[in-house]
Amino acid sequence: MAANRLELSLQFGDFAGVQAHRALLGRAKVARWIEAALARPAEIAVRLVGEDEGRALNRQYRSKDYATNVLTFDYTREPVVAADLVLCGPVVEREAREQDKPLEAHYAHLLVHGALHAQGYDHETDDRDALEMEALEILLLGMLGFPNPY
Repeated sequence: MAANRLELSLQFGDFAGVQAHRALLGRAKVARWIEAALARPAEIAVRLVGEDEGRALNRQYRSKDYATNVLTFDYTREPVVAADLVLCGPVVEREAREQDKPLEAHYAHLLVHGALHAQGYDHETDDRDALEMEALEILLLGMLGFPNPY
């Protein structure tokens, strides 16, 4: 995938420890990670939220009553990818700690993962698609200097 024009909106909700997440996730860094996964121009909003907001969104849109690490809302795929990526900061931080990986690496993985979802990649309905998506994530993260997230 080649880097493309990206219009990025980066938003931070109100949750405990948000300042550390804001300091870690500079706009240029987030844009570089997402652009690595894009096959076409994109307009993407990335919002970091707390567990209450993450849980409410997951319950409303996926009927799952818990906060998840990343939600992808994809609106269009062509000619421009338009999507919202919602990451739950406390969940991402907890997962990084449990998986013994740097928080930055976990964020990079989830942003690449969400950007691929926004372009139609899916790992939930077909095992072959899941393997393809995981292989692409490993390749892209390697190009960005991160180890295999799996």
